[in-house]
Amino acid sequence: MKTKIKICGLTNPKEAEYLNQHHVDFAGFVLFFEKSKRNNTIAQAEAIAAHLSPEIKRVAVVVSPSADEIRQIQDSTARFDYIQIHGLLSAELLTQITLPILKAFNVTDMEHYEQYHECSQIAGYVFDAAEPGSGKTFDWNLVKKLPRDEKLLLLAGGLSVDNIQDAIQALHPDGVDVSSSVEFSDHPGKDPQKLQQFVTNVRSVDTTVSIPTL
Repeated sequence: MKTKIKICGLTNPKEAEYLNQHHVDFAGFVLFFEKSKRNNTIAQAEAIAAHLSPEIKRVAVVVSPSADEIRQIQDSTARFDYIQIHGLLSAELLTQITLPILKAFNVTDMEHYEQYHECSQIAGYVFDAAEPGSGKTFDWNLVKKLPRDEKLLLLAGGLSVDNIQDAIQALHPDGVDVSSSVEFSDHPGKDPQKLQQFVTNVRSVDTTVSIPTL
């Protein structure tokens, strides 16, 4: 089983080129979240997405979005393939979303995971640390205890070149999601060498072992 790779928090077109070079699966764009140093306007995301290979899925990453923000994402020329939602997702808002949804959870709200199993709009789940984008890990046993279904399961939160192989072998996720650990340590932006090493480490793991029944 090939582990999918999502690189989140793109901020410039050069980073899109890095993703093209390594044939990753997903590119994440933080939107409408000014507290994040990786935040983009819709126009900025469109400019970056224009440099992405069409094979890479584009993911709009938002926190408790409004109906207007959802509309802007769905009307965008960035041609987003997914909306990744952290925080609140009301039943009313759900009716207005036409794109497949990646519902994000962290250690504070994992008890709500099971309510999304039967929702056809939910394409997958992202399991993150308490503070998304912080680069901090969390107890992976929390994910091990959850029942798996046919939807995508992406693991995030403090993944790095040092622990990614252990994470894949422990949880057998469908994909992994990284941002801060593949960035430069002394200035903003993705570090191409760190990104390359992360991708190499993911792809060197033998993922042909069958997933255990939990």
